[in-house]
Amino acid sequence: MRAFRSLLFVPGSRPDRFAKAVASGADAVCIDLEDAVAPKDKDAARRATLEFLTMAHDACAVGFRINALSTLEGFRDVIAFADSAAKPTFIMTPKTVSGGDLHRLRAALGERCPPLWPLVEGPDALPALADIAAAAAPSGGVMLGGVDYAAATGAKMGWDALYHIRAAIVAATAAAGCGAVDAPYLNAADNAGLEAETRRVRDLGFGGRACIHPAQVETINRLFSPTAAELSKAEKIAAAFAAAGGGVALLDGELVEKPVHDAAARAL
Repeated sequence: MRAFRSLLFVPGSRPDRFAKAVASGADAVCIDLEDAVAPKDKDAARRATLEFLTMAHDACAVGFRINALSTLEGFRDVIAFADSAAKPTFIMTPKTVSGGDLHRLRAALGERCPPLWPLVEGPDALPALADIAAAAAPSGGVMLGGVDYAAATGAKMGWDALYHIRAAIVAATAAAGCGAVDAPYLNAADNAGLEAETRRVRDLGFGGRACIHPAQVETINRLFSPTAAELSKAEKIAAAFAAAGGGVALLDGELVEKPVHDAAARAL
């Protein structure tokens, strides 16, 4: 599964922003019923979200984040969805700590269940990362909830402090064959910082990144898309590998073998 390059969050309590988010150019929009919605607004947000999700949205994938399944609001989200005509592209599950969380939700919803995107938000998920990724595969993926993870561990939000959990998510999702989306960059006014950190996120192996503002979408989409030069080289690698009959080849003095070919194939 190829991850969304960009995943834009929009509060479920702001239905006036739903259509704007879909038109933002993001690969995916996640309507948030959890952290972005005050307790007094949960019911109204749930109704507005599920109503919006009854409509077709061709511009991008549109899903929603439920409240944690360990909470009453999470149960209300699931029951309301099951009783609705909503057709989300995906459901994001917060505070996921085991693959069993996803298996139980999938069993409860049956054929109504879309691909699931669990959020890893605390150290209690670390021992179960492989299990969580396997449960999300092949159609879903795993996203890092960086703010919650930092708060739970006492870590800073910087690159170095969260490197270990990012690397663990990349390894688990690669092994499971599902997508990996990184936490958002929290300063929407700092495009230089967004670009610099997102390059590191991409180079580590993530397929995409969450956004907190539409202004971040273009930069993130660009950084998670191969350049013309990268595509050209990937095509040459594929041709050289094919000409060698799937064996070792040399291209401009560089060794081309199966792992190199496979990386090029992903770019194509």
